[in-house]
Amino acid sequence: MSNITQMNWEKLLSRKRYEGQQSLSESEEMVRGEFQRDYDRIVFSSAFRRLQNKTQVMPLPESDFVHTRLTHSLETSCVGRSLGRIVGKKILEKYPGLEKSNLINEANFGDIVAAACLAHDIGNPPFGHSGEDAISAFFQGPEASVFLQNLTDTQQADLQNFEGNAAGFRILTHTYPAQCSLPGGLSLTYTTLATFTKYPKESLPKIPDTKNTSEKKYGFFQSEKIWFKTIADELGLLSKTQTGEIFYHRHPLAFLVEAADDICYRIIDFEDGCRLGLIPKDTAENLLKAILEMPEGKKSRLEFYDWREQIGFLRAKIISKLIAETAEIFLANETEILAGTYDNPLISEVSSKTILNQIKKLSIESIYKNRAVLEIEAAGFEVLGGLLDIFLNAVFKPQSRRHQKILDLIPDQYLDMNRQVHPDEYERILQITDFISGLTDQAAINLYRKLKGISLPKGY
Repeated sequence: MSNITQMNWEKLLSRKRYEGQQSLSESEEMVRGEFQRDYDRIVFSSAFRRLQNKTQVMPLPESDFVHTRLTHSLETSCVGRSLGRIVGKKILEKYPGLEKSNLINEANFGDIVAAACLAHDIGNPPFGHSGEDAISAFFQGPEASVFLQNLTDTQQADLQNFEGNAAGFRILTHTYPAQCSLPGGLSLTYTTLATFTKYPKESLPKIPDTKNTSEKKYGFFQSEKIWFKTIADELGLLSKTQTGEIFYHRHPLAFLVEAADDICYRIIDFEDGCRLGLIPKDTAENLLKAILEMPEGKKSRLEFYDWREQIGFLRAKIISKLIAETAEIFLANETEILAGTYDNPLISEVSSKTILNQIKKLSIESIYKNRAVLEIEAAGFEVLGGLLDIFLNAVFKPQSRRHQKILDLIPDQYLDMNRQVHPDEYERILQITDFISGLTDQAAINLYRKLKGISLPKGY
């Protein structure tokens, strides 16, 4: 356990990457910095591209307006960049030596938060949070018990409480030996990886009644826990435990990632629900105007002829207001955040929190519990559970001809065909879970239908 009592920005803002990764020269840093490189690497990754067909609000949406995980992530990164720059400017004013000692400027803060925001959903399985529940339910069921019997309690907890945040950290940091000899995943900076990690703890122990936002979930699997400890110790994150678990206080900028996500999904999911006709436009307009403290009946100086444009205008004004407020809340609590004594979502302290909670409640009732959403999410349990059952049985019982055919369908990296040392049981299960959770919504459905004989490939 670390003896430090407070984190400091000089250590927290590190350009260090996995060993063997070359750093930029000072002249290159001025043109395209290390943290912007992080952002670009995420954009060009295949895992990020697959977010274009993963659920945000409505599974398998027919409307081309409705957000996917990709558009949500892009919007969240824009909000995160603004938050980072606002906070960075004030941090540099407060600690004038930081700019000279670390060659840090306010744009760097923005790039770090934007990159972490861009990746914040990169580990989400098909069908959104319902997909996490579906994977967890499979591993909690009797069909999976034979695969888990030799695993440790924490390894079992990783699977039985599957977490997209941990899957995301694995995507960013893990290289499959069948793909490349250089480990380290996307080889992002330690600072961006720590900022990405909103829940810097293992899956055990669970803390069900915690009021601390960073303890509500977990942020890395057992396979990557030493990786995270290396990052945390390098950056000087404060440890929360003396009993051996890997359990830390957040990197301060992770609070801005959480705030950017909260702002976007609260407001933009609500806008999607309105445009889909799930929320009455008058109800939506009144709630959005209340956030802006616009008197009821007062007309804007702008005249809108389409109510959708009116809603979009209000949404833009609200996001701007919430960015300013959450940045101010962060700065007001910066000393406590560095000391690890502040652990609340920034959005929980904004002036419009009561109205935002009303919006959240209405979104749950009218959007997330809409019949079409529930039907597809329920089907997702069958699809993801069915695929895990099929592929895990093939991996662990490869003797049958049918299972040999199934194995041929698994991409090589998830079988580690080129490794001389075979992975242990936990890693083998995790690799198949990587494969299934990495599928897009439509790809998962199509693969399930084909393997179950419900449909055949075109041409047959």
